[in-house]
Amino acid sequence: MRALQRLAPLLACACAQLLVGCVSSPAGAPDDTRAPADAAPAQSVAAEPAAAVQTHTIDGVSVSAWLVPDDEAERRYGVNLADKGLQAVWLRAENGTTKVLWLLAAYVDPDYFTADEAAYLFRFGMSGEELERLRQRFRDLSMRARLEPGLTYQGHVLVPRSEGGRYVEVTINGRAEVRRFGFPLRTPDGHFDFEDLDPAAIYPGFARPDLDEQQLRARLEELPCCATDKSGEKAGDPLNVVLVGKPSQVMAALSQSGWSFTHRIDWTTIRREISAAVAGSRYPNAPVSDLYVFDRPQDLAFQRARFTLSQRNHMRLWLAPYTFKGLSVWVGQVSRDIGIKVTAKSSTLTTHIIDPLVDEARQYVLESLLIRHRIEAFTFVPGAPVATREDPARNLTDDPYVTDGMRLVVLVAEEPVRTEQIRNLGWGRVGEGPVAIGQSEQADTPLPVAPPQPVGERDGGQ
Repeated sequence: MRALQRLAPLLACACAQLLVGCVSSPAGAPDDTRAPADAAPAQSVAAEPAAAVQTHTIDGVSVSAWLVPDDEAERRYGVNLADKGLQAVWLRAENGTTKVLWLLAAYVDPDYFTADEAAYLFRFGMSGEELERLRQRFRDLSMRARLEPGLTYQGHVLVPRSEGGRYVEVTINGRAEVRRFGFPLRTPDGHFDFEDLDPAAIYPGFARPDLDEQQLRARLEELPCCATDKSGEKAGDPLNVVLVGKPSQVMAALSQSGWSFTHRIDWTTIRREISAAVAGSRYPNAPVSDLYVFDRPQDLAFQRARFTLSQRNHMRLWLAPYTFKGLSVWVGQVSRDIGIKVTAKSSTLTTHIIDPLVDEARQYVLESLLIRHRIEAFTFVPGAPVATREDPARNLTDDPYVTDGMRLVVLVAEEPVRTEQIRNLGWGRVGEGPVAIGQSEQADTPLPVAPPQPVGERDGGQ
């Protein structure tokens, strides 16, 4: 796998460790109580700033959210939620209005678990009495749906576990009124690449120029076609996506759109990757190998994993040395892994195979953000040279790819934007689209379709 290339000399040792082969409760963690509206607010988490309780207020309603670390969740519930693929989202809702309001758990996650459903997962080895006590504890820790006026409620919503963090949307309804609260919640574990992200360290002592629209378009068209190897001499996968937004804004939008944070390459993640490869299982935070732009490896990476380590969409992002209207510009490369092959071009003798239709992966970024209404505006600019099926381009490990050569540009929305309000800046246009690139001329020939015949009117029917 390409992500193993940087630690190839350590691979044998890592395999050996695999064959033979850890967070404390943060001070000031919120408790689970119902209190009058004038009660003291819950304390924020004192451990990591990225894991702190976040609070937003809209029209008299305040909502706080916190992604509970696994060890703290075990202390609260008395069982290890992570063992069953569960995660606790702690919420605090203060209804400062004069109306009854309702908190909709399905907006937090449509696959949320009810208290009884979650408790039942731990039934093995328990007596009926023990299970009933656990079930009652899960019920008591649950966040209530009905919010009476003038009261504050605290509790948990249990959701499928997501390493690194998730975007949580809390929706509170009243009669003819809706309030939506968005929280990008992260749970650093010391291995995620976003934990090392520091724009000031990337460009120390360098004031990034702030560009207007015309200047940004020119700079993006001047970018190199592709990411490269470390020497900068060999071209790899095409730079086919640009995201514009603050780091927290981009991370929240991608997380909400189903993209997972990615681990750095280190001993722990290498061991997990080997284990997933051997077992043929998923590793949704698996590292990606380094490609180079601006003379450095990617600053962030995200992925949408499928069923096994060999299948995923993955995107690398590099912070550009300029901004647009005060917002960071992220130059990216996105492609889709569809398998693994043996190759002498990799130091580990194996690498991922990419889907040759790389424009499909570019389109997927656009559509995943559109679905969650996280696009303010978008457009396209020329990027890599056009590559056809008859004359494909090739990446660093000799995988062929075809592309119309365009580069997607997205201005990420900080708040949801309705589809009809999204602007197309009109800088450039794609061709017939990524699907058409892969089709033959036969695709334009309509298939013969016979109209359905009512029963009794077929051949010989009466």
